[in-house]
Amino acid sequence: MKQNELRPPPGTKHNRKRIGRGDGSGSGTYSGRGRKGQKSRSGGGVRLGFEGGQLPLIKKLPRKRGFTNIFRTEYNIVNIGNLTIFPAESEVTPKELLEAGLIRSSNQPTKILGDGDIQHPLLVKAAKFSSSAEKKILAAGGRVEKA
Repeated sequence: MKQNELRPPPGTKHNRKRIGRGDGSGSGTYSGRGRKGQKSRSGGGVRLGFEGGQLPLIKKLPRKRGFTNIFRTEYNIVNIGNLTIFPAESEVTPKELLEAGLIRSSNQPTKILGDGDIQHPLLVKAAKFSSSAEKKILAAGGRVEKA
């Protein structure tokens, strides 16, 4: 079989419905819109979520409304307690965190939070640090670098 011999199976191809081309076509006169009413008019119809003047569901449920900031920065979150897997005096960068499985992606910036404790000094490089995390790293004799 050659490519030019390929045909769709019978019954799978349909001609489009031509609206408003006379009564003999089966879709003339009212053109599939019924008779009178808002939906039969040009530009007619109601907006999304309209319930005929009744208070719409979206206005009844306050938790569904609000604002989503599309410019929000999502961070990879790592707690201080998770950094104990690295040996003392080692350098901890987002690359090492990714290899250790502590973050999922290197596309997002990393933020170090202060949950947990650390006993040995580390050089930690990340985009952001919480104030408690920074204090704990410095108290253990380590250093922080904001990248």
